[in-house]
Amino acid sequence: MNEEITFILDATKEAMDSAIKHLEKQFVNIRAGKASPAMLGSVMVDYYGSQTPLNQVANVNTPDGRTITVQPWEKNMLQEIERGIMIANLGFNPMNNGETIIINVPPLTEERRRELAKQAKAEAEDAKVGVRNARKDANNDLKKLDVSEDLLKNAEVDVQDLTDNYVKKVDAILAIKEKEIMTV
Repeated sequence: MNEEITFILDATKEAMDSAIKHLEKQFVNIRAGKASPAMLGSVMVDYYGSQTPLNQVANVNTPDGRTITVQPWEKNMLQEIERGIMIANLGFNPMNNGETIIINVPPLTEERRRELAKQAKAEAEDAKVGVRNARKDANNDLKKLDVSEDLLKNAEVDVQDLTDNYVKKVDAILAIKEKEIMTV
């Protein structure tokens, strides 16, 4: 196989890998019943005029499966952290005891579980679109090459095999996440 084709296949694999990584990152933000510091990963706090991720202004811990505690490094940040959690619209009701913020993670209702599963499916579909876009880009790049018809056909088959494998990976990751979400 020629170098240009190998390069295109490697770039395609890289693009598909990044679609999977993005999916996994998105899935971390979809909660599955058990408290986790990652649930607050999207929370931004106004830290002296600039929007800062929560984990850069406070310690976020989970003492048990139903509670998240947020211990700010500066006491005067309590109100800002509380506001940031409310603005993030995660469905949490933070309680401020003057030193830490305590969040009781409510058990998921059946309806909420279905919503989260639907959200997970949408994220998985986005990942599949990313994989298919990588396939389309690869096929377009291959068609621009000056190579024999046989080499081109073989390379297109390789790209399709890559695509099929990555779509299967997305489906497998989704199945695990759905099981996690629907398990009471």
